[in-house]
Amino acid sequence: MRVHVADHPLINHKLTYLRDERTDSPTFRRLAEELVTLLAYEATREVRVEPFEIRTPVAPTTGIKLSKPKPVIIPILRAGLGMLEGMTRLLPSAEVGFLGMVRDEETLEVSAYANRLPDTLTGRQVFVIDPMLATGHTLVMAFEFLRDLGADDITTVCLIAAPEGIETVRAAADQLGIPVTLVVGAIDERLDERGYIVPGLGDAGDRLYGVV
Repeated sequence: MRVHVADHPLINHKLTYLRDERTDSPTFRRLAEELVTLLAYEATREVRVEPFEIRTPVAPTTGIKLSKPKPVIIPILRAGLGMLEGMTRLLPSAEVGFLGMVRDEETLEVSAYANRLPDTLTGRQVFVIDPMLATGHTLVMAFEFLRDLGADDITTVCLIAAPEGIETVRAAADQLGIPVTLVVGAIDERLDERGYIVPGLGDAGDRLYGVV
């Protein structure tokens, strides 16, 4: 698994305000969207393209366009929805699927409660978006879902990640036998006893949408 930390002053600036407990939900949503667009530039560096013949006002030339079949963006519900607009801004032609995952706060075990994905992902690049990579269990289960649907290239975009979660995902990715890339805005210090990232930014879903 390839891990890329997008270390850039603008990314770090936006992360600082995301982390601040004084940042309200509307501002948090706007910053998350802006941050994802910056991370998406890094995540799509190896997006599949093919030659495309055009003619400029001056002369014919060969450019490139995104290859078919279209890539698929998959937010992990519910917090991943806060990243969707920023990702589709960069890949407007991509299709969108949804995967609902929930973590038991006592056992930290993950289960799926929603699956709105194409019947097959064979030959398609898949971009998974989820704000937090904490224990890594959610992404591991998501990867297994996607592999079973035929995915052969997975890129995951997270705002922040914990070292423990990265190692869990790395071990699982090595068993998948397909290329996996992780793009993050920052790698934080550790997980606490509740499985929360430290210093982190709190519960991303609650900060995006409120407590429901």
